[in-house]
Amino acid sequence: MTNKRTENEKKFRHWIELSDGGRRYFYEIKGKYGWFARYIKDVDYLELTVKFCQEIYDQNGNLVEINVKYPEDKGHKKIQKGNNDESYSSEYSTKNNRLFISPHYPVRIG
Repeated sequence: MTNKRTENEKKFRHWIELSDGGRRYFYEIKGKYGWFARYIKDVDYLELTVKFCQEIYDQNGNLVEINVKYPEDKGHKKIQKGNNDESYSSEYSTKNNRLFISPHYPVRIG
């Protein structure tokens, strides 16, 4: 576990501890025209991957697309303004199309 945890910490650099003993790792990559992608990896207490997804945000910081890659690749899904995506919001809490990594505050890196 220590090896995998060290590897995840080095690759993602940001994480929160989850109540079940796992972690939610995340990092962002800036794109063109102010857009950015956020990668999120949830692991259990043994550092085994539970979920992995990519989110695409526009220049205003609005979530516009989600790509859940693991445990099942669901492909890219466009998020329309006002669309309350129940399948996604059950996994991650969203408010005004902004992902809340933790229940207390939205995270924006960089």
